Amino acid sequence: MASRLEINFIRLLSRCESIASEKRGEEEWRLEKYVGALEEMMVALRKSQSSKPTGEVLTDYSRKVDFLKGLLEAEKLSSPTEKALANQFLAPGRTPTIANERMPATKTVHMQTKARCTGEMRNELLGTVSSGNGTSETDLRNRRGVPLDERQSAAELDAVLQHHHNLQEKLAEDMLNLARNLKNNTMAAQNIIKQDNQTLSQSMRQADLNFEKLKTESERLEQHTKKSVNWLLWLMLVLVSFTFISMILFIRIFPRLR
Repeated sequence: MASRLEINFIRLLSRCESIASEKRGEEEWRLEKYVGALEEMMVALRKSQSSKPTGEVLTDYSRKVDFLKGLLEAEKLSSPTEKALANQFLAPGRTPTIANERMPATKTVHMQTKARCTGEMRNELLGTVSSGNGTSETDLRNRRGVPLDERQSAAELDAVLQHHHNLQEKLAEDMLNLARNLKNNTMAAQNIIKQDNQTLSQSMRQADLNFEKLKTESERLEQHTKKSVNWLLWLMLVLVSFTFISMILFIRIFPRLR
């Protein structure tokens, strides 16, 4: 069961995500204060001993707090290009904060911020300012008459963005190939180890069979050796007895001459 501290943390985090998803003015100070309070509560959650969240939950909480903190830092940048680049490196949370969310709120905020930064960057390049009532006819005329330098800047920015996109795709493809090669090497190593284990098992079984055969042959040889010794002993006894009796008879038949 979640502790009181964790429940308050979730409520404040949900409130911060709600504020971040809204369009805020420059005088908005609540989100920064709330994020600071979240960092303090995060430290308390890590030190808590009773009803402490799991490591995975704490990691996701920390990820969301770092996202909100990075979002505030990105909004303080002056250039829309810097804001767009800073937002690309933000990592939103992976799980919803509250149960009724279909999609993590930080991910939604991330997409909204990226779209807003892209729009601001486009407007800066085209020399227009977006208004709440839409684009006027004068703005459209000015957009058609964009100077050559601005068009070149827009083309260069598009080229840079396309270059980064191509690099990301190439990097993703290289990582995929590396993962595929690693998987193939792992499978090959597993097959080799499996074959070696089978060969070792067969060798051990063969060694056991050879040991049993050697033991049986040793017992047979020992029995055969005992039998040979017994026959030899009896033969020597017979020879000795025969020699003794022969000598007695010889002495009786041929007495000693006087």
